Parts: sequence; C-alpha cells; structure tokens
Amino acid sequence: MNYIDYIVMAAFFAVLFLIPAISAMRSKSKGANEYFKSAGSMPWWLIGVSMVAATTSTNSANLFTEIIREDGLSGNWAWWAFLLTGMLTVFVYSKLWVRSGATTDISFYELRYSGKPAAFLRGFRAIYLGIIYNLVVTATVLLGAVKIGVVLFGISPAVILTVTAVVSIIYTTLSGIRGTIYTDFFMFAVVMGGACAVMYYGVNHPDVGGWSSLMSNPEVTSRLNFFPSLSNKEAFIAIFIIPVAVQWWNVWYSGSEPGGGGYIVQRMLTAKSAKHAVGGTLFFNLLNYALRPWPWYIAAFASLLIFPDLASIREAFPNVDPSLVGDDMAYPALISIVPNGWYGLVAASLMGALFSTISAQLSMGANYVTNDVWKRFVRKDASDKELILVARVSSIVLIILGSLMVSLIESAKSGFDLMVQIGAGTGVIFLLRWFWMRINAWTEIVAMAVSFLCAVFFQIVWPHISDVTLLFYEKLLWTIGVTTVAWLIATFLTQPENPDVIANFKAQVRAEGRDVGKGLLKMFIASIAIFAFMWAVGALIGYIK
Repeated sequence: MNYIDYIVMAAFFAVLFLIPAISAMRSKSKGANEYFKSAGSMPWWLIGVSMVAATTSTNSANLFTEIIREDGLSGNWAWWAFLLTGMLTVFVYSKLWVRSGATTDISFYELRYSGKPAAFLRGFRAIYLGIIYNLVVTATVLLGAVKIGVVLFGISPAVILTVTAVVSIIYTTLSGIRGTIYTDFFMFAVVMGGACAVMYYGVNHPDVGGWSSLMSNPEVTSRLNFFPSLSNKEAFIAIFIIPVAVQWWNVWYSGSEPGGGGYIVQRMLTAKSAKHAVGGTLFFNLLNYALRPWPWYIAAFASLLIFPDLASIREAFPNVDPSLVGDDMAYPALISIVPNGWYGLVAASLMGALFSTISAQLSMGANYVTNDVWKRFVRKDASDKELILVARVSSIVLIILGSLMVSLIESAKSGFDLMVQIGAGTGVIFLLRWFWMRINAWTEIVAMAVSFLCAVFFQIVWPHISDVTLLFYEKLLWTIGVTTVAWLIATFLTQPENPDVIANFKAQVRAEGRDVGKGLLKMFIASIAIFAFMWAVGALIGYIK
C-alpha cells in the first residue's frame, strides 16, 4: 500500500464516523421510537439499499467464488431461489408488517397469539435469534474478516477484531437505526466500487488476457450455464429442483425469511408508509439478485485462470495454513493482484462489507434484547433513555462475545450447520399465520421443537446408527415432512386463539385472503422479470448460455 491507499482508507473512516455523529443529534431528540424505527421516516430507496448492504458481508464474494469454481454459475440457484421469498414479502407481507405497528418481528407473537404460550414464543425467539444465532453469524463474519486481513494485510487477528469491534460499536450504538441506514448507503457504494476494481484487474491480468480470452476459455465456458445440466440428475435435483420447489418457502435464511423477518422487517418498520416499505423491499430484491453479484461472478471466472487449483493458491501464499485454503480463498488471493492506488479502495470495500453486516446484526440483536426481553419481561415501564442504554450495552456485549467466539468457530461448524437446519419445516407457518387463524402459539412451539429434534437426529445421531450417508436435501425433505405433520396435529389438538385477540389482529393488519392471489401473481411476474434482468445483464457482457 502507498500513501494514496492510506488517504482513501482515512477518508473512509472519516465518513464512517461523520454520518452517525450527525444522525445522533436527531436520535437524541426523538427517543426510543427514533432510535429503533427512525420515527417511521425512511424513503424506499434508502430502505432498499440498506437491506442489500446488510446482506453483503466479507463472506459474500468468497461464497460466490466458491460456488462458481465448484458448481458453475448455475450453482447459485441455491440462493437465487430465495428471490421467490423476497417477492412474496414485497407484494403480500411488507404492507402487513407496517400496519402491525410492531417494533420487531418478534413482538408480532403477542399481537397474533395470546397468553403464556405467546409470551414464551416471544422471549425464546428473541433470545435465540438475537443472542445465540446472532453470535454465530457475527463470529462467522468476523472469521472471514480475520482470514482476509491475515492473508492480504499481515494484520494479527487480535488487531482486526479490536478495530472491528470499536468501529462497529461507535457508529451502531451512537445513532440507532437511522445512522445505520445512512451509513449502509455509503458503505454499499464503497463495496461495489471495490468489487468492480477487483473484477477489472482480474479480467485484465496477463493469465486471463481480457474479456474475449476469459469468455472463450474452456475452464470458463464449461461453467457458464444458467441452469444445471439434466445429464446429472442428482446435481439437477440438489441445485435447482429442491431450492425452487421446496427450500425457498420452508427454510429460514437470514435476509430471505418466509414472510419477512430479522433486519429486513426491521428496515420495513422504518418506512414512511406501507408503499415505501413495498418499494424498498422490491428495490432490495432487484439490487440483491440482478445487479450486486455480477462483479464477483466475473472475478470468480477470472480466478479460475489465475489460480486454477488449490495448489496454486497455496503456492502464492505459503505462509497460510494449508488447511484453510479452499476455493473460497480464491477471491482474497485475487485481491492481491490489485495495484497500489486502488488497493486502498478494495480494502475499504472489504471493511464496508464487514461493518454493514456487523452493524445489521448488532442493531437487530440489540432491538430484540431491548424490546422483546428487557421491556417485555424485565422492566415494562422502562423509560426511553433506559431502553436506548440497554440497546447500546447489548450491542457492546454482542460484539465482544462474537469476537471471543471466532477462535471456536471451526470446532463449532457442526453446531452452525445444525442451526441452519433447525428452521426447516417452519417456513410455511410464517406465511400462513397472517391468514389462517386456526394457527396458534402451540403450532409454532411444536414446529420449533420438532424441527430442532429432527436436525439433531440427522446431524448427530444418524451417522452413528446408520452406514447410509444422507445428502443435505434428503435430510431437509425428511425434516420438513416430519415437522409439518407434527405442527398440523398440534394445531388441531389444541384450542384456537382467543377470539378477541384474533379480531384485534385482523382489524390492525387488515390481511385479506383475496389479496393473496393477486400477490402471488405479482410475485410470479416480478420474479420472472428480475430473473430475466439478471440473464440480460449476463447476456449483455456475452457469457450466459
């Protein structure tokens, strides 16, 4: 790095602190509603950019690179299918969330359900998602940052974690969700600028030889198909059929929750109106699927020619532990070819991706802890000042614990995989609970318990009692089937919810069954349009087959 790189880095940090500092002045004057929901003042375009920034982490480019190197472009159907979830949220659920008036998606439970089961659901989900799951996600993101920092910049893990924690705490706790959303906009622009720089220098590397050579190379052309080949039926089922037919509506995926959830709902609830919530969520899906990934896709193709195998990566970085080298390391390796002058922008873009995701996790976790645990179960009459203090302390504790977990993340890999599968079979409940009033709190309690037990069985017990190796999608289908039968039985064996609670819920959210048909039609049309736009972008640069 030269002096220009350091100037770029310094400017990045200056703006990063300036935005929340200015926003903090307004946050202090508006109380908890301003801190957690920006007093319902965010426009659609800011909401959409903030959503996509929150889903963009230091692992994003690594993940897309690994997918393309191993399964080709079509391997991305594993997450492309979640566009259907996003479009359904846009046209059916986003306006319902705004009408609900909920502070978080967890507070929904005591609006829709009643009694002790509803309170248990709210408290448990807040702790599970806001603390336990949140810490694993935070630690995973931080681990990606540590790997990149150690490999490319020669910085020790302790320094990386300390700087990340301090910076994240300052701008996340200072101004609340408003400052986070404004900062997300800035950081997303930096992230995309850095991604384009890596793409450009990757494509123009001597081993690649420019666009024409890249797109005509057999190593690349064999991976350009938009759909997986039917000749490999098992891969076709795993990569395309399962995600499109089953996964998108039955698996809880951060940023693409069935019916909305997490930081997507958190940002919806900051909207000026239901129309702005719909527009922001639609804009998010357009950016997230059709535009954002392309620089990383192209860079991934270039990496195939510059670092054709894992041995070439190990040779380029002999000081890196060989056990850490995988196809996901090809992107950090590619960054090493970026010349001084642009290196600072790329480094800033990586930090932007890191801070935007960490900020989203801290903001969401603090919101859950404050509104769904502290205010609900500890201090119901807590003042706005106290709630903001609890949120800030929660953010600090979360980032510290997440940093401490980084050293354990490798040994906790099986535990992380377990949590990914725990939600299988529950997604359809999140879609139906707005319209089918027979669903009660016990429906969700049983679904959560059974899906957890199924995940434990297939991940931990099954390998010890059977020699048959189940593929991931086979475990998924079994878990979905068993969980669905269990929650349906529980629903009809338990009493319906209190009629007064149901009446109040209907009056507040105004969820009409007749709107579902229109919403599904709009979802289908919009999904086709965005997939077509995605294909058109690729066709424009001449490489999707």
